[in-house]
Amino acid sequence: MDRRFSPADPGAIPVTCIDPDALDDSLAALPAAHSAWAQSTGFTAGLGETCLLPDADGGIACVLLGRGTADARARKRFALGAALATLPEGTYQMPEGLPEAEQEEAALGWLLSGYRFGRYKNAPAPKAALVAPEGLDASALENIAAGEALTRDLINTPANDMGPDQLETAVRALADGFGASISVTKGDDLLTANFPMIHAVGRAAAQEPRLIEMTWGSTGPLVTLVGKGVCFDTGGLNLKPGASMGLMKKDMGGSATVLGLARMIMGAGMELRLRVLIPAVENAVAGNAFRPGDILTARNGLTVEINNTDAEGRLVLADALTLASETPPDLLICMATLTGAARIAVGPDIAPFYTDDDGLAGALSTAAARVADPVWRMPFHAPYEAMIEPGIADLDNAPKGGFAGSITAALFLRRFAGDVPRFCHFDIYGWQPSDAPARPKGGVGQAARAILAALPEVLSND
Repeated sequence: MDRRFSPADPGAIPVTCIDPDALDDSLAALPAAHSAWAQSTGFTAGLGETCLLPDADGGIACVLLGRGTADARARKRFALGAALATLPEGTYQMPEGLPEAEQEEAALGWLLSGYRFGRYKNAPAPKAALVAPEGLDASALENIAAGEALTRDLINTPANDMGPDQLETAVRALADGFGASISVTKGDDLLTANFPMIHAVGRAAAQEPRLIEMTWGSTGPLVTLVGKGVCFDTGGLNLKPGASMGLMKKDMGGSATVLGLARMIMGAGMELRLRVLIPAVENAVAGNAFRPGDILTARNGLTVEINNTDAEGRLVLADALTLASETPPDLLICMATLTGAARIAVGPDIAPFYTDDDGLAGALSTAAARVADPVWRMPFHAPYEAMIEPGIADLDNAPKGGFAGSITAALFLRRFAGDVPRFCHFDIYGWQPSDAPARPKGGVGQAARAILAALPEVLSND
């Protein structure tokens, strides 16, 4: 998707945003014929409701767009932008009467509503064009939308076309587009380079496991992003049931999201040094697959008892996080589609995150609310540390009992982040289960826009 705003056009069709509380007065201010038309069509100014007012030649003179109630707006993000995208072919102005705080969301919603995944089936995009809104940074919004589209494309692509080989190709393409550097360690070279858990998880697959590293920028604070790149997860020898395996093409959603975020950062030309680490594997079943009961030794020397081969994401992330901590960044962010427990706790729409840094947590929460990218802070609850200590090894990759699954996974990962003071882990879902405004069913980015918006404040405190 490469959707962009239209340049200024004096002939663009005006759009007026109408508040339900001011409906009568707004209609009374229209020409009599238009007021009568709006009333006869039953226009109530509900959220995202549109009314096309005709001109004398049968064309569209202007559009009324319902702003909806405050409660409706709180319950449905991007509704106005999605409504603009449904308008008939033509060029339209940014809505008048829309409060400044809502203009950016509407404009971004229009851009995101143009996303279509058309790799395997023709999927025509909306035909309505929108003039770049005055007072907003149109290129910045377009850059964000392009990063989100990259994330969605990567997640939506099935594993037969998005294995570790193809994920590496996608990272190389992104690096080439922005002058970034890339290095890859794969196959048995992972053992030589001391990435034993990445190797163990991915060695049974036809495509070799690998650690992909991309770097960009030469000045400024160091920001390291680590993304889980499990391109498909059968569950390994603890085989998932078929119903649970159906969505596992999205198990590389952490890597897809950090790549989308990386594109946003590079596209914005932010003054920082960016490092992206992606352990890319397929958790497959074969004679050389790692087994329940195996004990692996991680890059940092900790031993891990494997009580479930379906808890593999934290294993590959552990080696990558250890590498990240060896060159301590100013900010270390890990993103992964890690636990079903997180979905049970907050559902598919909210990205829970863990950090010990109150300033970072506050900046993320504030930015998330501002850019309509919901996140929620969860606790690194120290009393649960004992749950990930099995006795026979330093750590247990799948504590029994079923309690606090997202928290124990986060605690496990923290053991590998070293002494990095600003470490943050996101346990995302990466999937939109049903169509929503600007978010069609399928792969979706979570928390990337919140992180992007928070970075200036977070890094200015260094």
